[in-house]
Amino acid sequence: MNYRTLGSTGTKVSELCFGTWRFGKRTGDVLETDREEAHELLDAAWENGINFIDTANVYGTPNGRSEEYIGEWLADHDREDFVIASKVYFPFDGWGEPGPNDSGLSRKHIRAQIEGTLDRLGTDYLDLYYIHRWDDETPIEETLATLTELVEDGKVNYLGASTMAAWQLTKSLWKSDVNGFERFDVTQPLHHAGYYTDVADFLDVCADQDIAVCPYSPLAGGFLTGKYERADPDDPKAVKGPDDARGDFDDLFGDYYVSERGWKVLDEIRSVADEVDATPAQVSLRWLMDHDDFTCVPIIGARTPEQLDENVAACDIDLSGELWDRIMDARYKDDDTLWGH
Repeated sequence: MNYRTLGSTGTKVSELCFGTWRFGKRTGDVLETDREEAHELLDAAWENGINFIDTANVYGTPNGRSEEYIGEWLADHDREDFVIASKVYFPFDGWGEPGPNDSGLSRKHIRAQIEGTLDRLGTDYLDLYYIHRWDDETPIEETLATLTELVEDGKVNYLGASTMAAWQLTKSLWKSDVNGFERFDVTQPLHHAGYYTDVADFLDVCADQDIAVCPYSPLAGGFLTGKYERADPDDPKAVKGPDDARGDFDDLFGDYYVSERGWKVLDEIRSVADEVDATPAQVSLRWLMDHDDFTCVPIIGARTPEQLDENVAACDIDLSGELWDRIMDARYKDDDTLWGH
């Protein structure tokens, strides 16, 4: 495992981040990852050299279960070996029916949630604290001032922003500079090789401001692993895949990940994978890691240690510039317009 500096911070992280949104999560009648499985996956991540772990206060059923699993595992390890990230914004269901101040990015809600997160993780501080979404109802100055206080209190080292528009990120950075607040050093957008909604403007801001990018769903919910096949040449959303795959129980799979552009990109990824003797998943991850305008650290999830091992092997792949460009160019038609959804 190689390590890289996280944007403009001084902290080194593994080339891949381990995401734990499945920990303790129930989707219908399916418990995606129980406690024992979570600890096995964390063992596998650490054995593979991954020191960067991502969670959120609302991951798990009930909320907080993911942080609890990590905290229990972390108690048997040296906290200083790891870079731990969590998030705040959404209502936390561990308190019963949500009240009027139980969500968002107000000072009251952030202050309440950080204490629960630290308690469940069994740590005195977070290395990275993301705002999970933009809050239209709270002035960004209040949010940034509160997050700055957490840094000054030693409860948080760095700030991150997950899932927002380019103009919102730009506004936040400007407000930080003008008011002397801590800045967002890391972002967490939805980004993968076949993404059907462009994030180019957002990534341009990150590149210009030396902000690290940690994409979630880097394998498009499993679509870019190559385990799905097209079922209808006239309908890009018609897919066939293995039993119990995400496409079977995730209603958002077709809307978020499957598109005409996605199939074109997947075809090219498969071709490149054959040429470099790798899997489509490994090529998809390496393509993200090789962005050269900004530090890119994909967040990988896994159901089994074997899946995790396969993903980590992406760190050993070399993609030439020509191969990287072929995957990027697969997004475009001959007239240089993007393939649609």
